[in-house]
Amino acid sequence: MPPQSTSGPADPAGTGPSVVLAGGGTAGHISPLLAIARAVVDLAPRASILAVGTETGMETTIVPAAGFELATIDRVPLPRRPTLDLLRLPARLLTAVRQAEAILEGAGADVLVGVGGYVCTPLYLAARRRGTPIVIHEANTRAGLANRVGALFTRHVGKAFADTRLRHARLVGMPMRPEVSGLDRDAARSGARRSLGLDPDLPTLVVTGGSSGAASINRTLAGALPALTRAGIQTLHITGRGKSVTGEDGSPLAAPGYHQIEYVDGMEAAYAAADLIVCRSGAGTVCEVAAVGLPAVFVPLPIGNGEQALNARGLVGAGAALMVRDAEFTAAWLEQEVLPLLADPRRLADMSDRAAGLGVRDADRTMAHMVMEAAQA
Repeated sequence: MPPQSTSGPADPAGTGPSVVLAGGGTAGHISPLLAIARAVVDLAPRASILAVGTETGMETTIVPAAGFELATIDRVPLPRRPTLDLLRLPARLLTAVRQAEAILEGAGADVLVGVGGYVCTPLYLAARRRGTPIVIHEANTRAGLANRVGALFTRHVGKAFADTRLRHARLVGMPMRPEVSGLDRDAARSGARRSLGLDPDLPTLVVTGGSSGAASINRTLAGALPALTRAGIQTLHITGRGKSVTGEDGSPLAAPGYHQIEYVDGMEAAYAAADLIVCRSGAGTVCEVAAVGLPAVFVPLPIGNGEQALNARGLVGAGAALMVRDAEFTAAWLEQEVLPLLADPRRLADMSDRAAGLGVRDADRTMAHMVMEAAQA
């Protein structure tokens, strides 16, 4: 069974704690950070919230736009090979730890929350030196180095995936925006399709490679478009920013029932519109499609450490999703595997139920309770 929120007093003294949240670099770290921050404020409206990132990460725009203050420290990546950068690492790390200590002192931090990324290691070390309680959330099946270090210093550790191996971690799910976690796909479907320019009554496939797009997924979808059109499937193709897909004449690809857009502001609309989604299997996406009960075809990113395939394994094993290697995701494969699935409402409904059975919708609140518990210890 999915974990449920823990119970506990909400800000019993009437004055909220000072909560510092560390993480950044990518949306995969920033999104759960913001979800936890909002849930802490809901639980303790007088809490003081400060996020910490680096000057080169996406957090520099996303965090302030979400209404939270951001402080930054130096970015200290760990060199993958023996180079001069490795010799400079101790001094650079010490500088970042001192910066982190100054931020924690200035904020009067009662608790540090880390979600991973380069910024977290100096913050964890600084919190350890200062005696500040640490709370960790690990979003990926394969835990990152920073969170493996931080987990040595605390028992307050949450994880999004059951298979994640991390000291003291317990399954809490993925903190996400309430617009996603509270989505009722059945109730929202017609309105979402109309808002996206889709026919509310046609079977609908959503294809996306994420906000940056995926050239291989875009190529496969373009090649399969004639078969989709013949089958009467309407397709919402989210190509990624700056990745418009064109036909042979250089104009945007067009066909009956085909709708191309570079980006959707608020993926809950796309989730509601879809009968099936084809997508990468980043941790956030996997957890979101499970939470909303959306059948999926995962095409894991073919580079890196195999993390995306691990993220999708639980849903695939439960019969809630299909998975195909990027190199094998061809127009022929899509026609052979996806078209029959879209023509089988009973199978789609079963996949939806299986996904929803594994989905966790309250991870933000669970983490907020964990933060309050650590702050009050």
